[in-house]
Amino acid sequence: MSSKSASVVILISGSGSNLQAIIDATQTDNYPVNIAAVISNRHNIKGLERAEQANINSVVVDHTQFNGREDFDQALIKQIDYYQPDLVVLAGFMRILTRDFVEHYTGRLINIHPALLPDFPGLNTHERAIESGVQQHGASVHFVTAEVDGGPIVLQADVPVKNDDTAEKLAQRVLQQEHLIYPLAIKWFAEKRLVLKDNKVLLDDVVLPETGLNYAQVVENQ
Repeated sequence: MSSKSASVVILISGSGSNLQAIIDATQTDNYPVNIAAVISNRHNIKGLERAEQANINSVVVDHTQFNGREDFDQALIKQIDYYQPDLVVLAGFMRILTRDFVEHYTGRLINIHPALLPDFPGLNTHERAIESGVQQHGASVHFVTAEVDGGPIVLQADVPVKNDDTAEKLAQRVLQQEHLIYPLAIKWFAEKRLVLKDNKVLLDDVVLPETGLNYAQVVENQ
């Protein structure tokens, strides 16, 4: 296997901190990923600056220039497929994707969500976690399906919810974990160890639990 064997396109909408974590990972040894392009639906965001600083192709497909989600998604598919990626990575991409888009990339489209799925799909996860009184919160990497934040889970990392937590404090601790688990899941995919088959996640030909693997246990077993 070449040291840069898997081509990845990353979709962003904002600051791109997970994008930066992936960029940083590609600059280490034995990380078999090449970021072919970064695509944003918004102009003038920090994530595009990060791509430029890393000399990565970047493109804006502005969703406000299209009549609806279907037209936007078709334009997005055309732009992504120009790069012929092995994997499409959603890294803070704040658009709900159509079924046609998701099905076009079945098995090669992943997302990171700031909660321990299936708890707290959607937005405002940190506020909702604090309000609900849960003791553990975290992040999940999952394959994307037509159900928002409902796809099969690959990997999760948890953090404690503290008595004095604000949404901002909790978000920061969760984000630190996101930056660890997302590059790892992408690496597994690039190494052809991670696959989606019959709507189940397999790692090294073993079906994972419904909530995926726990990052702390993965590290402990390395």
